[in-house]
Amino acid sequence: MSNVYEERATMIAARDLQEFVPFGRDHCKHHPNALNLQLRQLQPASELWSSDGAAGLVGSLQEVTIHEKQKESWQLRKGVSEIGEEVDYDEELYVAGNMVIWSKGSKSQALAVYKAFTVDSPVQQALWCDFIISQDKSEKAYSNDEVEKCICILQSSCINMHSIEGKDYIASLPFQVANVWPTKYGLLFERSSSSHEMPPVPPRKPLPTLFSMLHPLDEITPLVCKSGSLFGSSRVQYVVDHAMKIVFLNTDPSIVMTYDTVQGLHSVWVLRRVKPEEENVVLKFSEQGGTPQNVATSSSLTAHLRSLSKGDSPVTSPFQNYSSIHSQSRSASSPSLHSRSPSISNMAALSCVKFQESNDKAQLIFGSVTNIQAKDAAPVEKIDTMLVLEGSGNLVLYTGIVRVGKVFIPGLPAPSLSMSNTMPRPSTPLDSISTPKPLSKLLGSMEEVVLLSPVPELRDSSKLHDSLYNEDCTFQQLGTYIHSVRDPVHNRVTLELSNGSMVRIAIPEIATSELVQTCLQAIKFILPKEIAVQMLVKWYNVHSAPGGPSYNSEWNLFVTCLMNMMGYNTDRLAWTRNFDFEGSLSPVIAPKKARPSETGSDDDWEYLLNSDYHQNVESHLLTRSLCLSSLEASEMKDEEFSQNLSLDSSTLLFVHIPAIFFVLHLVYEELKLNTLMGEGIRSLVDLLVQLARDLKLGPYVDHYYRDYPTLVRTTGQVCTIDQGQTGFMHHPSFFTPEPPSIYQWVSSRLKGEAIPPYPYLPGICERSKLIVLSMALYILGDEGSVSDEASQYLSRITIATQKSQAEQEENRCSFKHSASVSSLAERLVVWMTNVGFTLRDLETLPFGIALPIRDAIYHCREQPASDWPEAVCLLIGRQDLSKQACEGNLPKGKSVLSSDVPSGTETEEEDDGMNDMNQEVMSLIWSEDLRVQDVRRLLQSAHPVRVNVVQYPELSDHEFIEEKENRLLQLCQRTMALPVGRGMFTLFSYHPVPTEPLPIPKLNLTGRAPPRNTTVDLNSGNIDVPPNMTSWASFHNGVAAGLKIAPASQIDSAWIVYNKPKHAELANEYAGFLMALGLNGHLTKLATLNIHDYLTKGHEMTSIGLLLGVSAAKLGTMDMSITRLLSIHIPALLPPTSTELDVPHNVQVAAVVGIGLVYQGTAHRHTAEVLLAEIGRPPGPEMEYCTDRESYSLAAGLALGMVCLGHGSNLIGMSDLNVPEQLYQYMVGGHRRFQAGMHREKHKSPSYQIKEGDTINVDVTCPGATLALAMIYLKTNNRSIADWLRAPDTMYLLDFVKPEFLLLRTLARCLILWDDILPNSKWVDSNVPQIIRENSISLSEIELPCSEDLNLETLSQAHVYIIAGACLSLGFRFAGSENLSAFNCLHKFAKDFMTYLSAPNASVTGPYNLETCLSVVLLSLAMVMAGSGNLKVLQLCRFLHMKTGGEMNYGFHLAHHMALGLLFLGGGRYSLSTSNSSIAALLCALYPHFPAHSTDNRYHLQALRHLYVLAAEPRLLVPVDVDTDTPCYALLEVTYKGTQWYEQTKEELMAPTLLPELHLLKQIKVKGPRYWELLIDLSKGTQHLKSILSKDGVLYVKLRAGQLSYKEDPMGWQSLFAQTVANRNSEARAFKPETISAFTSDPALLSFAEYFCKPTVNMGQKQEILDLFSSVLYECVTQETPEMLPAYIAMDQAIRRLGRKEMSETSELWQIRLVLEFFSSRSHQERLQNHLNRGLFMNSEFLPVVKCTIDNALDRWLQAEGDTCVQAYLSGQPFEESQLSMLACFLVYHSVPAPRHLPSIGLEGSTSFADLLFKFKQLKMPVRTLLRLAPLLLGSPQPMVM
Repeated sequence: MSNVYEERATMIAARDLQEFVPFGRDHCKHHPNALNLQLRQLQPASELWSSDGAAGLVGSLQEVTIHEKQKESWQLRKGVSEIGEEVDYDEELYVAGNMVIWSKGSKSQALAVYKAFTVDSPVQQALWCDFIISQDKSEKAYSNDEVEKCICILQSSCINMHSIEGKDYIASLPFQVANVWPTKYGLLFERSSSSHEMPPVPPRKPLPTLFSMLHPLDEITPLVCKSGSLFGSSRVQYVVDHAMKIVFLNTDPSIVMTYDTVQGLHSVWVLRRVKPEEENVVLKFSEQGGTPQNVATSSSLTAHLRSLSKGDSPVTSPFQNYSSIHSQSRSASSPSLHSRSPSISNMAALSCVKFQESNDKAQLIFGSVTNIQAKDAAPVEKIDTMLVLEGSGNLVLYTGIVRVGKVFIPGLPAPSLSMSNTMPRPSTPLDSISTPKPLSKLLGSMEEVVLLSPVPELRDSSKLHDSLYNEDCTFQQLGTYIHSVRDPVHNRVTLELSNGSMVRIAIPEIATSELVQTCLQAIKFILPKEIAVQMLVKWYNVHSAPGGPSYNSEWNLFVTCLMNMMGYNTDRLAWTRNFDFEGSLSPVIAPKKARPSETGSDDDWEYLLNSDYHQNVESHLLTRSLCLSSLEASEMKDEEFSQNLSLDSSTLLFVHIPAIFFVLHLVYEELKLNTLMGEGIRSLVDLLVQLARDLKLGPYVDHYYRDYPTLVRTTGQVCTIDQGQTGFMHHPSFFTPEPPSIYQWVSSRLKGEAIPPYPYLPGICERSKLIVLSMALYILGDEGSVSDEASQYLSRITIATQKSQAEQEENRCSFKHSASVSSLAERLVVWMTNVGFTLRDLETLPFGIALPIRDAIYHCREQPASDWPEAVCLLIGRQDLSKQACEGNLPKGKSVLSSDVPSGTETEEEDDGMNDMNQEVMSLIWSEDLRVQDVRRLLQSAHPVRVNVVQYPELSDHEFIEEKENRLLQLCQRTMALPVGRGMFTLFSYHPVPTEPLPIPKLNLTGRAPPRNTTVDLNSGNIDVPPNMTSWASFHNGVAAGLKIAPASQIDSAWIVYNKPKHAELANEYAGFLMALGLNGHLTKLATLNIHDYLTKGHEMTSIGLLLGVSAAKLGTMDMSITRLLSIHIPALLPPTSTELDVPHNVQVAAVVGIGLVYQGTAHRHTAEVLLAEIGRPPGPEMEYCTDRESYSLAAGLALGMVCLGHGSNLIGMSDLNVPEQLYQYMVGGHRRFQAGMHREKHKSPSYQIKEGDTINVDVTCPGATLALAMIYLKTNNRSIADWLRAPDTMYLLDFVKPEFLLLRTLARCLILWDDILPNSKWVDSNVPQIIRENSISLSEIELPCSEDLNLETLSQAHVYIIAGACLSLGFRFAGSENLSAFNCLHKFAKDFMTYLSAPNASVTGPYNLETCLSVVLLSLAMVMAGSGNLKVLQLCRFLHMKTGGEMNYGFHLAHHMALGLLFLGGGRYSLSTSNSSIAALLCALYPHFPAHSTDNRYHLQALRHLYVLAAEPRLLVPVDVDTDTPCYALLEVTYKGTQWYEQTKEELMAPTLLPELHLLKQIKVKGPRYWELLIDLSKGTQHLKSILSKDGVLYVKLRAGQLSYKEDPMGWQSLFAQTVANRNSEARAFKPETISAFTSDPALLSFAEYFCKPTVNMGQKQEILDLFSSVLYECVTQETPEMLPAYIAMDQAIRRLGRKEMSETSELWQIRLVLEFFSSRSHQERLQNHLNRGLFMNSEFLPVVKCTIDNALDRWLQAEGDTCVQAYLSGQPFEESQLSMLACFLVYHSVPAPRHLPSIGLEGSTSFADLLFKFKQLKMPVRTLLRLAPLLLGSPQPMVM
């Protein structure tokens, strides 16, 4: 039998045995289209292919005989969850026939089909591949690019790729593909070499065999290889060798293994991106085109393997290759990885090659090669081992080349004894230099403890036994053996049996309990590598033995195993003897037991008496009250034990006991910092005490006693260690006789005492390290502690060999100065977040240790920086900030504020296009009145208008109908002008549903006549209606609808095309819709194909909309494709010989403006030259270009201005064009210059319609030239140019200029002299020349002064136009600023013009001119007040809306409603910007000549009116309450930067409000006291605020405790503070728990109030606790430190327990001590002095009471029975057991030094207190302690109690 035990010892039981059938196979049968698929028997495949190396998977193809011999194959990988958390299941990709089935699931999660794909031809291969979507194609961009996860399906002629996001790609293959491999960069294709391929004739190069594809949309390009030679002369060439086949590919590190079938040689290549220079080399030398994309660089492995495998394998041998290159290899140090080279089937050997990355990660170093006899192998990633199937059919687990043990599979017969395996011997000299891995890895990683020297095998495995397990065989077919291993995932693997069935097993983990894992990790860290691996192997065998233990006894098993390895005899040791294992002990540990005698023995009784249970019962109250005498276990037995309990010094770990003891002690200290590990600590103490006693370490025993007085008896069983053997023990250098204590360390630091550095284990004692460094930073104020690598506060524990580890490890927590950090508290918080410390961690720290950190957090919460990352904000408890940070990272999608109105719920039967406005925010901005509804009423064009005509008696009915229709025609002029304004009002307010077309409201041109509400229609034929009257109106309607779409919406090309209307009459609306999409940036998504499609239709409107839209979307980009698109429509940009294209005039105009937009601000020479010529383009040739020349010239001028926007005189390289002079000539007239350039031919034949002669027609060219000058010299303050534009000051010259042009000149002049514009009427008047000012009539006078040489009409017209021009410039200068003086000034002029209109002599000036000027002033007014919804401006607009007769034509209505729209721009969310680009856009949109009727484009193309969108920017800041997610009011303080006009000033605004332009601001602050303060500093950059504003301006704010929002309590009289602060002292009792809800919304606090603070009927003595809880809760909530509630309560509970003398452990007293020390520490006192106004972090009245209560309790004990106890302890004599816990409390609280320190200071002969004080000075004992101890030390009977 012993044999059997021996064998079982190295058996590892596999878990979770289950039969495996690919899930897809079953699903295929039921999947449609698969009826003909009957799977017959499976045949093993002839080829094997591996999948995504990162998941470390290998799948194999298996063939299935079916009618067309269909193949079936599948592969598995570790489940990947969408969110990115750990998931533990497999994903399967199954291929059969034309189908690919992707399923997910495991035992715990049901299997389910995730996706199924059916393609047209049989699938050859399916695989997962991640493509990198990168903008920048260089190598360094790879770290952070987003990845597109795809599934690729290979068919014979094409490959389909489906991404998880739902994109589908298809790429056709230019050659037959043998195999596809997923790589880190994309796909790798192997071309299948057909036998009949021509051998290359000498001039021709052979074709490449390997190709790559980096993204589904990229080309398939050849792979180039660069074979490294020793002398560095490496040549780059295509991979052309047919014999080279890929057998394995891994993604990280990115390597490829190839096999040369001719030479029988394996090579390993590194795969990377090709460098440009290498690309050039290949392309230069080879005639073939195509850019190579990846380079494989050969590495030095070839040399090693050549000796092994050359000639050994026949050329045809099929390849199997399993590699386990672990995906976690990129760790802080360079790990040694094991690549298993392919196992070549006829050799039946597995070559293991050790290789590791060099420290700089630049290259891979290959090490030794070892052969292992094997038939098949698979990696077990989870525990870094591999499963090897030996030739004999045994499954053996190896880690590296160390054999761990045989895997036992319950139910499979063991293979026969045909072949005995001996340990493999390495075939090359082994290198013993290795760099260990950091221990942050999973505990079980056996990978890093690979033995480098061959180890004697632990157990001889050749004595196999046949019969042991056959009884429980589940598959009883004899002769079944394991045929191969496949599909390894994580720790699961599938075994293929020889009878064709498959079984999936799981290899057990190293340890499941956290405690055992930590201890193993620590021990492994400290032991030399070889011993560590032996220890792990032993432990693994014990832990995973068949019939092994269950979870709860894992710790006991570990202790027993460890102590046995140290040489203990655990059966004879009292406390380990009691361990109760379910199941037998594995025979590795226990020696064979004697059979128990039938008679029984006394041992059992002794066992009972010694048990913990007995001791617990003994100390139970009931036992005492029943006076049960304690039964003493007979001492005899213990002595018997202690005689022979010596340690066996020959065991594995005996030498290392002190080291192991020390690291376990550090683990114990580490666990003390986690309140959740209390159980674990108690288990660990037993082990530590035993070791400390045996090593005779008194201080440690004392230390444990003080921590756990009830667990640690003062006496106990000691195992003797033979004195002779002690010398062999290795006492490491880091071992300290004084036990390191983290509590003690912190306490000393708080008191300001010096103390040696704290030892820690990297990777294991991370908490200790964190606490030590944070104390050093926060308490000592040493900023270097966290940034310095070698800290003086920590001593790191290392073994001598591990040198390089230290540097590697430390770099992880280097301090990143990313965020702005000023104070220590902020330093601490930011640093803690950087090392990954979260709130969960903080909650598990003991409260005393956590207090300084919480204090720092409390500091930071008051005034955080707005740019801190989300993690920091979460840690300091500012949900408002963390939510802001989190929203900031979200992709732009729906924001919080977008109103989700389902499209079916509109109550109005007609949609007026304004239902999607965000009512919630608008009702906050304009809360006092209903102005928004009024605007909606004024701007709606979907309902019929009322036609009020009175029927006079003399009118016949027929005439009356005509009268009504004429009136309706007048009203329709207004209706048709409304959509432009509506577009402004609803700008960017809607997120469309991608499955529904955009609703475009109808343009309703009918009317209703009261009293009978009869319909009046224009189409009745009674009156003449102009043709095409509505075409532009519908265009504007389409634009208005399209502009509702917010730029952040998700829109794609298909949706845009989907909106195309079916009816031809709606084409104009669609044209407008396209233009709108361009303005909000979505048109870039429209496919080029569709753009071409629309343009070829030749529909004029569509072309206009599309060209302008595309140009606006590509503003200022000089995009070549768009330039080509526009050039086709501009004859001047085409070569002179090109075909004459018949382009409609308006389309040409749109294209010219488009050129201006695309080249905006670029000063592109050729474009500027052409546009300059186009301004003065003569009419002709023949019949062309005769009508509407003004709008073309204006467009060319605007475009030229945009191209050279703001460049002024710095137009580089254009001096020969004389741009300003040429423009001046266009403006004032003169001889036409000779037409230069290539278009000279065109103008040979003159126009047949217009005779202009050779002078410039100023009426055509002036407006364009004037505005071009204005834009080129915009804001340059260039006086000389401005003087050209001054209005003429003599009557003679005035007669030469059209009054209208004076408006443009004045405007242009003011825009150039930008800084001179002042917002007052005096400045406006100063623009009027003297002659006009003196002679111009004030319009109210009755009689006209007559003068011969003065033309009054000219003068008065000039006067009003100049004033209007100056007003317009004022509007531009203060656009969107809501400047009050500008508003007042403009408002005054608007009123003036209103009165002029009704004045008796208005006819002199001409009503048309006055109307124009009024409209211009109104627009300026609206620009200044853009987005503000000002009431006075609204009243003006409403008044003008009602005027419909007389001179009021379509154009004036257009202007008035544009003003109304600007006033409510974007529903109050948008305002105008004054940047150069915005001014250019506004000049196009607000050009002050308005169309006379709805089809009038003579002077200005109507479509340009919509370009205002390019000047709109979101500036509304909406505070949103983070708890309720609703918008609210909050007070902002805005600080302006100083400028030449004003100093730096502050202004208070009540948000939601429009902010001023951001470049004017220094900072924005949310002011208290109602909300938590929040500062956005704009001096560092406006990016943060811009992103907030672009996402609907949502700024999260959080109400402070006890405050109400401004809506509920506008004046601030109802807040709870107002009620309670008055009677501050009596409030503790008066505080009712019901009111808590007003203070906080935290559900935990609310329920605490509910359950712990509500009085019930018969409270009795609990009333006092209840009051305490209520006042503590009140304190926490009002001071806003709810996180301190648990600490208060814990302190209270601890004190009560101390009073009842029930302290079983002293950790809580330690915590209270630390709290008291923190508040009295110097650093804290200094902080209080510096911040006098800060809230109290802990109630100042609470702490003294705590202190006093503890003192009293301990002093009472000292007086009653404690003095003798203390005396006995100090003199080292035994004392009563019952006093153990109180004594420990006393020692801990008063920090009494250990007795061993006392003799050193010589207490004998001390007579006075002063003496003692002096002697104790070096022990740093507090005076209060000395006062209590003095009487005992001086020998007087009674202690002096303070």
